[in-house]
Order: sequence, then structure tokens, then C-alpha cells
Amino acid sequence: MTEHRKHRAIANIFKAQPTEEGAGVRLRRVFGFRQVPLFDPFLMLDDFRSDNPEDYLAGFPWHPHRGIETVTYMLRGEVEHGDSLGNAGLIGPGQVQWMTAGSGIIHQEMPKPIQGRMGGFQLWVNLPRSRKMTDPRYRDVPAEDIPVLEPENGVQVRLIAGSLGRVRGPVRDIIDTVTYMDVTVAAGRRFEPALPEGQTAFAYVFEGEGTFDPERKKRVAALQCALFSDGDTAVIEAGDKPLRFLLLHGAPLRESVAWQGPIVMNTEAELVRAFREYQDGTFLIKKGQVKA
Repeated sequence: MTEHRKHRAIANIFKAQPTEEGAGVRLRRVFGFRQVPLFDPFLMLDDFRSDNPEDYLAGFPWHPHRGIETVTYMLRGEVEHGDSLGNAGLIGPGQVQWMTAGSGIIHQEMPKPIQGRMGGFQLWVNLPRSRKMTDPRYRDVPAEDIPVLEPENGVQVRLIAGSLGRVRGPVRDIIDTVTYMDVTVAAGRRFEPALPEGQTAFAYVFEGEGTFDPERKKRVAALQCALFSDGDTAVIEAGDKPLRFLLLHGAPLRESVAWQGPIVMNTEAELVRAFREYQDGTFLIKKGQVKA
């Protein structure tokens, strides 16, 4: 008896838009504030790839975060990181930095080229109301710790978080249940990943183009993001060139979102409090301390 599969269609396609962040870093925003809550629990995805140092050397000087997790995935070049927890170092090609801001963290991220090239992606994942004020955490994931799988002929997956078959990605202590994959499909090949029903799922294409909707044969090109409708599987086919994309899915929180700059809470009152604390020097909470 053949198992019935409910293929996901494309609900919407978004094109990454040029914008500036930090001290003047030019990047492309795949989705963000204007798309809330379509991508719940995901808040924002930025593509900061560039071969022009003027686009990124100003970097992201010291700034606060509260209420979210940030994920930086490097393809080339490096990002120098420092934070209020005392962490410092470089994130290089193929590496991942997963930071839980929780109750509050202050950090800086300064991009640096290698052989004139730099780039990667930063994802923001929302924290549920019950964990907004959890202790902040920081993890670096070396490139060699990220498993590289070949689930189907002509398909390669770098599994950053979540599971694929019996293999789990190295980032396992995140608060939200999120799967994060970097997928390459050879020209003319097909990939049919299982995507849990009820979860938000999207694919961001950054090389090549392919078909992401098996019935309408809807094509998605580089710098476009396909937000899937519900279902339990996707059918993705590469065109006449290799296709590479980020594939993510996670369980929606379905909670109110109050968002201003680098801080995301549930209410406007919580936002006002966070910025007031940042101004008066009480933003950072010592480990184990609980605010009334």
C-alpha cells in the first residue's frame, strides 16, 4: 500500500531586498518585520554576501539583543565576534554561530574578507513568551562538525540543526524546534524532503534556480524565497544548472510580536522596559538572577 503524501505548494515568493544595517552594511533582506507573522517562528533572514569591502567593513558595532536567537552561517570570509558574556573569536567559512539573546546580550559582529570575499546569512528565530528572559548563551559550531549527507542521488545536504533520517545536526540545544539545511541539488535532479505537517517551511535560493511546486511547476530563482503552504513533503527539482538553497522549517509560536530594532518581545510595555534598561545600564542580568 502506497503511503499518501501531501505535497506542499508555494504560498508566496519573496525577493531579497537591498537594505542597510549596522554601521552601514549593505545586504539583502529576504524577509523581516513586514512579513510577520507569515514566517513564525522565524523573524528575519539576511543575505550579506558581497565581494566589495565597502559594503561590509563598517560592520555591526556593539548593540543589544533580547527575546530572540540569532544564527550566523558563513560561506566565505570571516566575522569577528565579541559579546558581554566574554566570548570572542572568528567565525570562518562553513561555520555557524548560534546565539540565544534571552534576557539580554550586547555584542558586535565585524565582517572580514578572505582573499577579497566575504558572505553568509543571518537568521533570527523568535523565543516563546515563557523563554524570553532565559539566560543568554553562545555557541560556535566548527565546519567539520556539520554532517554532509546525500539523501538522494545528486543531492547534498549540510545539516546544521534538526534531523534528516537518523542523523541530527550539531546544534541541538536551541529553544525552538528548528531544522536548518544547506541543500545542493545537481542539475536536473530532484529532492523530496519530509516537512512535518503544521510547521512553517521555506526555501531561500542563493545559487541557480529550480521548481518548488510539483503541480504548478512554479520556478524560484536566486535571491528568491519560497514560503510553502502546509503539507508533509516538498518536491524540488533543479534546472539545467546546480541549485543551492537554504531549507528551514519550525513549529510556529502563534504569539503576539512587539519588535523594535534588535529587541523582540510580546508587548509594547516589554519593549519600553528593555530600552529603558539599556539606557540606564540595567539591561544585562547576572546568571541565575530573576527580574521581578
